[in-house]
Amino acid sequence: MFILRVHSVDTELPLTDAEEIEFYTTTSLSNPNPKFRERRGVVHLYRKASQSSLPNPSSRSTSLFVVAVPKYLSAADFIRFAGSHIENITYILFIWNDGMEDRYSVLIELAAQSAADAFYFSLNGKRFSPAEAELCHILFTHSVEYTELGEIASTPPVGFTELPTCPICLERLDPDTSGILSTFCDHSFQCSCTSKWTYLSCTVCRFCQQQEENPVCSICGSGENLWICLICGFMGCGRYKEGHGVRHWKDTQHCYSLELISQQIWDYAGDGYVHRLTHSKVDGKPVEINSRCTSIEGTCHSCGYGDDSGINEAIYSSKVEAVFDEYSRLLATELEKQRQNYESLLAEAKGKRDSTIAEAVEKAVTSEMQDIQSKLDKCTEEKNALAEINRKLIKDQVVWHVKVKEIEEREASESRLMDEKILDLEEQVRDLKVYIEAQKTLTDMTDSDSIKGGTVLPVPSTQSSSTNTRRHKKAGRRRN
Repeated sequence: MFILRVHSVDTELPLTDAEEIEFYTTTSLSNPNPKFRERRGVVHLYRKASQSSLPNPSSRSTSLFVVAVPKYLSAADFIRFAGSHIENITYILFIWNDGMEDRYSVLIELAAQSAADAFYFSLNGKRFSPAEAELCHILFTHSVEYTELGEIASTPPVGFTELPTCPICLERLDPDTSGILSTFCDHSFQCSCTSKWTYLSCTVCRFCQQQEENPVCSICGSGENLWICLICGFMGCGRYKEGHGVRHWKDTQHCYSLELISQQIWDYAGDGYVHRLTHSKVDGKPVEINSRCTSIEGTCHSCGYGDDSGINEAIYSSKVEAVFDEYSRLLATELEKQRQNYESLLAEAKGKRDSTIAEAVEKAVTSEMQDIQSKLDKCTEEKNALAEINRKLIKDQVVWHVKVKEIEEREASESRLMDEKILDLEEQVRDLKVYIEAQKTLTDMTDSDSIKGGTVLPVPSTQSSSTNTRRHKKAGRRRN
């Protein structure tokens, strides 16, 4: 089951080219008033994830969607391509996308289910031109929504998955997913079919055709395990590197990505491969996966699908190899993660050890420095105290020196005075001795008549005069 959401800011307009109208009016008389319309917009194609996309009685409708019509085929050429089925068409809408220079899409409404079935089986898978490679891919659609908001148009409804609108990318998918049954071409790098589209507006097809030498992840720049989104062409690395492809799916809900190396398509939502072709392990030839009968009921028993044991064995072998490769990659990735984990643990342990040693050394050095600083401060305090004491002692020394000098001078002066006093006393004692002796002599001589009537004359004495002089000086000093 398919639905369409068209991001368009324009309204439907009548087809401006009069050639289509003239062609229709000259070839169809049973349906004289069909609606030929055109509109510009971006088409988003969605399928119901829980159901097969191949046509069956429950998924058919009277609305058909032609995925891609090459630009060299004009609207008139497409009407000619429809041939006699144009008589049963009631409405045709040509959807032009400015970003797609090589193709456009067509939405067709038919009068009855039988007419829609006839149109589908007659033209689906048919070449638009015998000389060209492009095939007509038609899908039954159940609803079409138009919106002016790109976010709404690009958001898948609940239970639906977006598909690419590029016909080549659709052919890469398995028929259950894309609803397309086509030729056995894997559209790989070696195929020339993609070059038949004139401009290759699809990013994936353009990449396959141009084969960039060094493709890298759009986010991290990694060149290993790359996947390209089939919806928008985003280039991301796989889950075994940085996982930017998976993140892109989680952010945009674009489920389908093409692995560049194996050319296999992975469905993130279904968590499995949905590529249409793989290489058989029996003979090395490409075989189609999930090949089915092309009849609507699926019970014709004439096409041979499902009865070929070689194909089944090839499919089984291919699936086994895919699972083996997947688990090998998973194991290698897990081992790499474990290696990185243990290396990180070792680095963390080494870092902790170095940090512990550095902290211990720093703590010891800090403690030692604190002790040395404490001792230095103590010594500085003692030095300052001793310096202060020294200053006081020097000051006291000066004071005491002055005092000692004064005392010495005073003692010297007193000593001189004492000497003078002693000398004076000695002179006085001598004078007294002289006097006493004189008195005694006089007493003794009183009895003698020799001194009677005599006269006593003073005898000058140098010593006495000098002694008297000193005495007078002392007396003068005392008075002073």
